[in-house]
Amino acid sequence: MNLDYIIPNNWSILEEGFDPNQVKASESLFSIGNGAMGQRANFEEKYSGPTFQGSYIAGVYYPDKTRVGWWKNGYPEYFAKVLNAPSWIGINVTINDEQLDLFACKNVKDFRRELNMKEGWLSRSFVATLQNNIEVEVKTTRFLSLDLDEVGAINFNIKPLNSDAEITFQPYLDSGITNEDTNWEDKFWDTLNVSHENNQAFIQAKTMKTDFYTCTFMESQVFIDGKSVINKPDFASDAHLASFSYTYNVKKDETYTIHKFGGYTVDRDHDKNELVAAAKSILSKATDAGFSKLLDGQKEAWAKIWDMADITIDGDVKAQQGIRFNIFHLNQTYSGTDATLNIGPKGFTGEKYGGSTYWDTEAYCIPFYMATKDQEVARNLLTYRYNHLEKAIENAQKLGFSNGAALYPMVTMNGEECHNEWEITFEEIHRNGAIAFAIFNYYRYTGDFSYIPEMGLEVLIGISRFWHQRANFSTHKNKYMILGVTGPNEYENNVNNNWYTNYIAKWCIDYTLETIEKVKEGHSADFERISGKTNISHEELALWKKVADNMYFPYSDEHKVFLQQDGFLDKELITVEDLDQTQRPINQKWSWDRILRSPYIKQADILQGFYFFEDDFSTEELERHFKFYEPFTVHESSLSPCVHSIQAAKLDRMDQAYTFYLRTSRLDLDDYNHEVHEGLHITSMAGTWMSIVEGFGGMRIKNDTLSFEPKIPNQWDAYSFKVNFRNQIIKVSVNQNETQFQLEGDTDLQILVNGKELTISPNNLVTV
Repeated sequence: MNLDYIIPNNWSILEEGFDPNQVKASESLFSIGNGAMGQRANFEEKYSGPTFQGSYIAGVYYPDKTRVGWWKNGYPEYFAKVLNAPSWIGINVTINDEQLDLFACKNVKDFRRELNMKEGWLSRSFVATLQNNIEVEVKTTRFLSLDLDEVGAINFNIKPLNSDAEITFQPYLDSGITNEDTNWEDKFWDTLNVSHENNQAFIQAKTMKTDFYTCTFMESQVFIDGKSVINKPDFASDAHLASFSYTYNVKKDETYTIHKFGGYTVDRDHDKNELVAAAKSILSKATDAGFSKLLDGQKEAWAKIWDMADITIDGDVKAQQGIRFNIFHLNQTYSGTDATLNIGPKGFTGEKYGGSTYWDTEAYCIPFYMATKDQEVARNLLTYRYNHLEKAIENAQKLGFSNGAALYPMVTMNGEECHNEWEITFEEIHRNGAIAFAIFNYYRYTGDFSYIPEMGLEVLIGISRFWHQRANFSTHKNKYMILGVTGPNEYENNVNNNWYTNYIAKWCIDYTLETIEKVKEGHSADFERISGKTNISHEELALWKKVADNMYFPYSDEHKVFLQQDGFLDKELITVEDLDQTQRPINQKWSWDRILRSPYIKQADILQGFYFFEDDFSTEELERHFKFYEPFTVHESSLSPCVHSIQAAKLDRMDQAYTFYLRTSRLDLDDYNHEVHEGLHITSMAGTWMSIVEGFGGMRIKNDTLSFEPKIPNQWDAYSFKVNFRNQIIKVSVNQNETQFQLEGDTDLQILVNGKELTISPNNLVTV
C-alpha cells in the first residue's frame, strides 16, 4: 500500500483535506465516464499546481509514429495514442479581479471530494481564502450523462463569506491541448472553426492523420440563490479557445451558480458536416431538462446498472468499497452497445498503453460483461474481433505467415498491431489463444452457438493456421516446439517452450477441429460458406492435428511440475520472501537484464493456464504448481492477484485468497504499484469481480450446468452477487453458515452446489 488517504465508505470514494501532492492521484481515482467519453477529475477552475489534464472520446485515436532505436522487419509503424480531446469542463472564476486557484490561495480548508458510485456523480466542496483576503465557499457537482451520452453537466456554486464581491464565471472550450503520452511531440489536433450563437459555443476540430471530426460544445446558465439571472455574456475567442464571461456583483452569503452543459459530437455517430447541428440538438435536450432533471435520470440509470451488477459485502468496508469501485469503473468505460468499441486498459482515466485493446478483454473482461449484462454485450466484444480478422491475417503476413494464418495484435485500435516493444509485438503470441478461449467461454456460458457458424469459426481457423505454422518440429525431441516467445510472464522474453503458450496452442487446434465437425453436422450451409472462403481441406486439418498431438511440454520430474519454460530451473531460485524488500518493485529498481535473468514472475503464467483449463488437471496438480510458482511471483502486473485469488480459494487457502482479493480490489485505491497518477487499471478490475464470483463463489460451468462451490473469508460476515445465466438471473447470498439462491425468471433451473444437483424455482428462496 502506497496511498492511504481514501476514506473507507460503502458507496463513495471520499477525500478530505487539500494536499497538492495527491492531486494527480485523485484525478485518476475520481475519474468519470459514460462509455462514449470520459475525463480525469481535473478541477473546473484554474489550477496552477502539478496536474494531468485529460478528457477522452471513445474510439478516437492518433497513430503516433513508433520511436525505436533499431527498426526490425515486421515492426508496427505506429503506436496508437488515446487522445486528450478538446476540453469542455473549464470555468475560470475571478473574484474581485483575482482568479480562483487552489494552488495559489492563502488557505484552503474543509476540502472534500466525493465520487458517488451509487448515483454516478462527482462533487467537491471547500472554503478558500484568496490572496486578496476574500473568503469563498465553493461547491461543485459534475457527471457525464448515461441517458444523453454526448453530454456532461456541471453545477458550480460560489458564495462569498466575508464581504460582497464581483464574481465572474468564464466557461470556456479549449482545443489547444496536448497529450502526456506522445512519441514525437506531434500536433494531434487541427482546429477547424471556433463559433458561437447566443449562449452556445462550438469548436470544430479533427485529428491529424486519422481524420476523426469532432465538435466540442457548451452552453451555460447562471443563477443567484437559485433564481435565473438574465445576463448577456461577453464572448471571446482565438484560434483554439472560446469563452463567455458572466459577471455579477454578489452579496455576502449569496450563492452565485453556473450550470454548464458540454460534450462532444463525433463523425463516428453523425455526418461530419452536421456536427454543430447535432451539438445544438443535444444542448437543447440538456437545457430543456435542466441540471436537476438530468441528474435524476443519472441516478435512475445507475440504479438499473447496480441492480444487476452490484456485489455486497458485509463486515468489511474496505473490501466493499473496493469491489464497487471496480464495478463502477467497468460500467463507466464500456456499455456494450457499440461493436466498434472495446475496453482499453486505462479506460478514460489516462493515456498509458495507448488506450488500446489488449488480450485483457477476452481473458478477464468478457466473463464480467456476460454475467452482469445481456449476452449481446459479450457478443459485441467477440464481433469486434471478427471484424478485425482480415487485419489479423495481414499482421501475420507481415511476419512471414501465409494461407490465412491470423495473428491478432497485442495492442490495437483498428485491428492493426501497434505495440512498440519487440518482445511483446513479435513474441507475446499467446494473445491469439485468449481470443479462441473467449469464443469457447462465451458458448459455454450463454449456450448461444450461433456466433460460431456466423463468425467465430473463421476466427478459430485463422488462429489454428497460425499455431500450425508457428510450431516447428524438433528431430532431437521428436516433438513440436514453439520457440522464441514471451508468455504471460513478461519478465521472461525470447524463451523457448513457454508452457502456457504451448498448451493454449494445442488447445486452440483441438477446439477448432472439434468445432469444425460440429458446424459441419449442424450448420451445413454455414460450413459450405466457410470452407469455400477459407479453402480448408482434410489434409490441412490432419497436419494441424499432428502438431497438437505431438506438442512438447517442459516438465520437471524432480518437482513434479510443468516448467514455465525450458530454462526456468537454470535460474537462481530465490523466492520473493527472501528478496530484499527495498528492491521492490523490481520493475522500478532493477535493470531489464537483471529482471530477465531472475526467477521472478510478473503475473500468473502456468497458473493462468490452470485457471483457463482447470478441468484438464486435478486439484492435487494445481496445489503442486501453486506451491511451486506463487513464491516466485512479484505480482507487478495488475492482472496477477485476481488469478491467484481464484486459485487460492479453490485450494482452500482462504487467507491467501483474501489477501490477493484485497490487493486486486484496492490496487488503485491504495496504489500498490506506485503508478495510480497515470490512470487506473480498468481491465484488471474485471478480474476483481471474478475473484469473488469465481473465487469465493466458486462459479463454474460443469457438464453444461451452472455450478457453485461457495466459500467465505473469515473477515466477512456475508456477501452476495447476481449473474445472468442464459437469460435467467440468479442471486447468490453467502454467509458463514449457509448459502441462499434466488431465481428471477419463468422456469426452474437445475444447478450444482458443491457437486450436488439442486433445483431452484422462480421467486423461491433455497437455502443450502
